[in-house]
Amino acid sequence: MSAPYFWAQPLRYIRWASHEKPAIFYSIVLGSLGPVALVTLPPIRRYFGDVDPEPIPLSYPVPKGPRVIPKGFDDE
Repeated sequence: MSAPYFWAQPLRYIRWASHEKPAIFYSIVLGSLGPVALVTLPPIRRYFGDVDPEPIPLSYPVPKGPRVIPKGFDDE
């Protein structure tokens, strides 16, 4: 029995590929779930109460007023 062609009989080809070449078949299945997860997972996360963290600051906050010099740490 020869391998079926995908465009002629797609369901039969998928069944054949899952039996004869499982590593390739399941890697394609898992790889195709990536874009689906990209669209579906954020709303599901927010539904269960997971919120996005605050953005990381890109600069150091500059304090207002004059700089206070610490006392008692001088090397004498």
